[in-house]
Amino acid sequence: MPTLLLTHPCFLDHDTGYGHPERPDRMRAVDKVLSHELFAGLKRDEAPLRADVEESILRAHPRSHLEMVRAARPTTDGEQVHLDPDTVMSPGSWEAALRAVGAGLEAVDRVMNPKESGTRNAFCQVRPCGHHAEADRAMGFCLFSNIAIASLYARAKHGCERVAVVDFDVHHGNGTQDIFQADKDLFFGSTHQMPLYPGTGALSETGVGNLFNAPLRSGDGGEAFREAMESRILPALKNFSPDLILISAGFDAHRSDPLASLELVENDFGWITGKLLDIAEKQCEGRVVSMLEGGYDLTALARSVGVHVKTLMDAAG
Repeated sequence: MPTLLLTHPCFLDHDTGYGHPERPDRMRAVDKVLSHELFAGLKRDEAPLRADVEESILRAHPRSHLEMVRAARPTTDGEQVHLDPDTVMSPGSWEAALRAVGAGLEAVDRVMNPKESGTRNAFCQVRPCGHHAEADRAMGFCLFSNIAIASLYARAKHGCERVAVVDFDVHHGNGTQDIFQADKDLFFGSTHQMPLYPGTGALSETGVGNLFNAPLRSGDGGEAFREAMESRILPALKNFSPDLILISAGFDAHRSDPLASLELVENDFGWITGKLLDIAEKQCEGRVVSMLEGGYDLTALARSVGVHVKTLMDAAG
């Protein structure tokens, strides 16, 4: 079964302005690497603008947040609105945000119905990213919590009793944690540099026994990353016995990334992808949805995504 790739040209229209690290060129860099013949076997489709997207957003966010983001969108070409110093909207941002959410929903539908869809895992190449968006707050480049919305959708529409998110972005996924923290049937595991934006993700933040943070220190590399995963997050994930695994796939822990100072390389991302796929194969029939989060050095991002997606493809068969 081929790996599903969901993306859309409108992600280039989310214009964050000159010098912003979360820029359209990130999509172009990923497009370039995934155009290589190694990825010819991907099943490619467009991230949809789904009729149920607003209903789905409201599972993770109050209506007031949805309406705030809708009202904030500028309508004049070239205009930009800042929701906070880092989080920018342009006229193309609303459609991009809805399609980013829609990609997660579509990916969940496909991997939960592999006989019909012909796929068991998926990669959503989307922007704006989502893991910093708290229930009632857009922040950290993020408007809606794409991965939390997909998780709650999987439960509502497909009857998943236990849904897990593992986040290896260099920044802690405070938004996912905020939405998950009081629900024992939602698992969140995160490695991230600390101290670093957004300042959350301490070991002591455990929710209702469903949050597993493993902070890393500046300068830590693959050995520390793998030890954190092996000692804290992966055993907890196995014990949780998920019906579906979602990945917040941020690649800014790479040693070349300008926004942080961990020392991971492409093989580290391939390693954790393989570990999560092994657990998925044993516990949830290989069902994995990966959603792009950070990664701001274009070369490192492209190479890391390539390794991540190739690992997904090899597991999908």
